[in-house]
Amino acid sequence: MKAVDTNVLVRILVRDDQQQAETVYHMLKDAEKQKKTFFVPLLVSLELIWVLESVYEIKRHEILAVFEDLLAMPVLEFQSQSALRRFITLSKKSRIDLPDLLIAASSESAGCKQVITFDKRASKSELFELL
Repeated sequence: MKAVDTNVLVRILVRDDQQQAETVYHMLKDAEKQKKTFFVPLLVSLELIWVLESVYEIKRHEILAVFEDLLAMPVLEFQSQSALRRFITLSKKSRIDLPDLLIAASSESAGCKQVITFDKRASKSELFELL
């Protein structure tokens, strides 16, 4: 199995480079035909959130929809898939920043009760504890 980098997912999602987007599309289609999967590290998911928000100014609800769609793709195998699903659920109920919620969901799936933080906004959630 091979892993994908953030820029591979960004190309297929935003199509800011048509040639690279087509390359990714064909790679995914070929893998699907061959019943192969690509690994998506949790750090790629985190970076993808950051890039979509800060570089492409994609709205929160659209980013969550993107993740729901990506998780439904059999050709992609996400690290900590249950944490990502929890992240989506938390994000629909909270206004806390998406990267913080992914950190909290990931920590929760690892058995942590809370994330210690200096972030006053995040600490309003029971997922975080203000230091």
